[in-house]
Amino acid sequence: MLGFAEGVFLVLSVTEFILGLLGNGFIGFVNGSSWFKNKRISLSDFIITILALSGIVLLWILFTDGLLIVSSSNVRDSGIVMQIIDIFWAFTNHLNIWFATCLSVLYCLKIASFSHSTFLWLKWRVSKVVVWMLLGALLLSCGCTISLFNEFKIYSALRGLDGTGNVTERFRKKRNEYYLMHVLGTLWNLPPLLVSLASYLLLLLSLGRHTRQMQQNGTSVRDPSTEAHKRAIKIILSLFFLFLFYFLFFSLASASYFLPNTKGAIMICEIIVMFYPAGRSFILILGNKKLKQTFVEMLQCQSGHLKPGSKGPFSP
Repeated sequence: MLGFAEGVFLVLSVTEFILGLLGNGFIGFVNGSSWFKNKRISLSDFIITILALSGIVLLWILFTDGLLIVSSSNVRDSGIVMQIIDIFWAFTNHLNIWFATCLSVLYCLKIASFSHSTFLWLKWRVSKVVVWMLLGALLLSCGCTISLFNEFKIYSALRGLDGTGNVTERFRKKRNEYYLMHVLGTLWNLPPLLVSLASYLLLLLSLGRHTRQMQQNGTSVRDPSTEAHKRAIKIILSLFFLFLFYFLFFSLASASYFLPNTKGAIMICEIIVMFYPAGRSFILILGNKKLKQTFVEMLQCQSGHLKPGSKGPFSP
């Protein structure tokens, strides 16, 4: 019999899971249909599409983990089940973070304007730079996942020592080693975080320079370049803060495993962590003109407000 806390947790998990599937599925369907129809896809749409698809996988992993917390916490905390969840989560999560970072870099290189030779070199080769970043993201995600096996080995040894009931100096050393490995594992998220922050700051500096130039020339600051800067800054900043929020509460959820009787704290953190792949899909929809327009037209069509003679969102 589920308690009140478990019931609320389950309702919120199902709600976020469904909203996340709808948001990410919408992105995948619209961009996938456009790709199939036109036989080509822009690099930004491609990154947004794989972000949506990897977001769906991440939602399934987190939702499965949430169900195990409610129904079979003992099975979930057993070695092999926890390791399988951690492996799938680590790989998918790291890919998600790097894909979002690649999108930030793409927006920065395409929109920002600087005369520095290094920036110009990257700007002229933006497609190659981002493609290599995507391939590097795949390799780094594999490295992040492989690094977990050493942590699993220490955890197995720790469980064996704990089963003896004798807390020895060796047990304490192993436990401290496990804590250290766990903390170091979170550092894999630091490089994409710094790259996203750098992209945001460069766009902000570029917008400031562009605005000053427009004011000096006596022209309107509401030109297409300014609007593109502002739109990209909003997207990158929203994704950046959403990831910080996600990373904070995931770290709290991870830390709670080292403390007794923290099932309630784990459930709260799990709900907030699941908001990342779900909420990010709607940030991407609202930040992309094509997706936003299609989404609005679909809502108008569903509510019966589509004007006679106008085309629907998926009309040829």
